[in-house]
Amino acid sequence: MTVQRHTLLNAAYDHLRAAILDGSLTPGSRVTVRPLTEQLGLSPTPIKAALAALEREGFLISVPHRGYFVPEAGTDDLLELYELRETVDGIAARRTAGAPNHAQIATQLRRLLARQRKAIEANNLQRYGELDLAFHRLIWEGAGSRRLIPIAENLIAQVRMGNRLSARATGRLPVAVEEHEAILEAIRRGDPGAAEAHIRGHVREAGQALRRYLAVQEEAPEQPRQAVTSRDRHAPGPPRPGCRCVAGCLSVTCRQLLRS
Repeated sequence: MTVQRHTLLNAAYDHLRAAILDGSLTPGSRVTVRPLTEQLGLSPTPIKAALAALEREGFLISVPHRGYFVPEAGTDDLLELYELRETVDGIAARRTAGAPNHAQIATQLRRLLARQRKAIEANNLQRYGELDLAFHRLIWEGAGSRRLIPIAENLIAQVRMGNRLSARATGRLPVAVEEHEAILEAIRRGDPGAAEAHIRGHVREAGQALRRYLAVQEEAPEQPRQAVTSRDRHAPGPPRPGCRCVAGCLSVTCRQLLRS
């Protein structure tokens, strides 16, 4: 593979992976080559290679005669990923706590933890998620294993949606930062056994928080959605809670958002 072809493949891969992770490509959506060639300005070859790579890593599924789709992960799928991540993170924490520079890593973790607390105070879930990933990535890197990092990155990428959901579970975030505190303290002391036990418990609890959150969502009564007719597109409706329209709601988009 030439350098240019490898670079184009990476560009297509990075774009598609980011779109899946940030929700631009929603679960269940079909991913086809032709629109991507126009959007990215690339030939079909690197895009097809990127799609095949993402399928191997579990970010896409291939349906014969239909193409690639973003998988719709169920509760069991996500919990299985948490179980795998528990093992990987446990290995990473144990190795990091036993590393010669474990105290320096703990200091860096302490800074991240302080920023996590501020994100919680500001009720900024997105920022907290970014800092949570940085916290765990620092532990993966501290393990000093070149094989562990890509495995952990692949797993964490696939459970990022689960992380966003579990963070919404009532009372989860304050507990999570205290679990982080225990993890970094074990690493600071250079206690591999305690570091592994604390981080495994932390990941396990995140998975259970996800289970509880999804159970609550399933039990919640589904709000009926009204069909949008051609009349809706022209006739103003009465003001709705949260609607910023001045003289009644004229926007069909606004109505759909408020109903969802």
